Amino acid sequence: MIYRSHTCGELRKEDVGKEVTLCGWVGSRRDHGKLIFIDIRDRYGLTQAVFIPKEAGEAYKIAQELRSEFVIKIKAIIKI
Repeated sequence: MIYRSHTCGELRKEDVGKEVTLCGWVGSRRDHGKLIFIDIRDRYGLTQAVFIPKEAGEAYKIAQELRSEFVIKIKAIIKI
């Protein structure tokens, strides 16, 4: 079983449009009303995930409950 396709901090511009799976700890969560930003970290780096209600659906509701140091696995399509 593959737990992740990439490590945090490994993603580059060339990965835009690809579906990836990341695992790590929630470094921080910022709720800006209609947008939620989650910083996911692992031993290799940091990646930011953005949850938009219209695009994320149920994942947006879950992101509202995330807190610092929660361990998460996220599958998403990379955007700029």
